[in-house]
Amino acid sequence: MPEPLTRRRTWDWRSPSERLLHFVATLLGLLGLAWAWTHISVRTTWAFVLDAGVQLQDMGARMFPPDGSYLSALVRPLVDTVHIATLGTVLGVALAIPLAFLAARTTTPSERLLRPVALLALVTSRSVNSIIWALVLVVLVGPGLLAGTMAIALRSVGFVGKLVYEAIEEAPDLPVTAIRTTGASRAQSLAYGLVPHVLPTMAGVSVYRWEINIREATILGIVGAGGLGMALQASIDALAWSRVSVILGVILATVVLAEWVSARVRRELG
Repeated sequence: MPEPLTRRRTWDWRSPSERLLHFVATLLGLLGLAWAWTHISVRTTWAFVLDAGVQLQDMGARMFPPDGSYLSALVRPLVDTVHIATLGTVLGVALAIPLAFLAARTTTPSERLLRPVALLALVTSRSVNSIIWALVLVVLVGPGLLAGTMAIALRSVGFVGKLVYEAIEEAPDLPVTAIRTTGASRAQSLAYGLVPHVLPTMAGVSVYRWEINIREATILGIVGAGGLGMALQASIDALAWSRVSVILGVILATVVLAEWVSARVRRELG
């Protein structure tokens, strides 16, 4: 008698229900994309868009040659920008570290009360852009460097605090437990068993945030928070495009230098 035929089993990446779900999700995504494009398209003046190439060429012609004599006037705004970024980073880190210890499950004194409050503070800081912080602070404390410094600090708190509290939670418990068994207090066990482990992360994150803050500080002046942004806004308002090109060049050089310094410092810390 011939042997009965057996059905050959084949492997599939997705089951039929998963394939159907994937198809529906893809279809909904494409429909959402088409709806968003339509929504934007009907509110776009396409005549200006089609003329963008001509306007870009005209703006580029106005920017060159750059006004080199304007460089001397940018020394003070450049120093202000670095001060805003540096002081804002220091203040932000000083606020972020205690919040990180309150937010971490392994170090918070109260997981039901203090931890949610600390997490809310970190999320709020990350959710609001530095430009928005600057707009609010310019109204509260007036235009100038203080508003820019405080905006950078408030924006930095969430970034630094989140990464540090995650590093605290991932740190091994053994050193803290071992020190605690010798009779040390909780504060002493954390200071000598946990802090040395997360200190490189704190330093690296702080330096990386300083690099980011250099970039953000260059534009805060557009809303009146001091630095190179104020010079940029003033030059744009005056249609002094040859000065705008100089300011953009200085901003680019400052950001590149800050990234180089940050990379070198983090490499040494690592």
